[in-house]
Amino acid sequence: MSSKTIFIIVATALLTLFLTVNNEPVDFNFLFVSAVPVSKLIVIGICVLIGFIVGFIVGRPRKTLTSYDNAIEKVDPKAEDSSGLSDEDKDYIS
Repeated sequence: MSSKTIFIIVATALLTLFLTVNNEPVDFNFLFVSAVPVSKLIVIGICVLIGFIVGFIVGRPRKTLTSYDNAIEKVDPKAEDSSGLSDEDKDYIS
């Protein structure tokens, strides 16, 4: 098992333990809603879920555009010739 897998298992176990210990009701106020009694378990669980989703969206690798590479090849047809010799020099050598 890799260290990443072990870390995920330990983090999940600790999060589950933390959520089960905190199950008392609390008053939850959100913008225009009056105080609503909600379990801490639900509030913390939703906050963790939103954190994972935001972290995934922010942390994912960005897609790169490859059209730039194609544009360079179209503009510079001599890019394949890495020797730097002109046609006259090539004829002289061969």
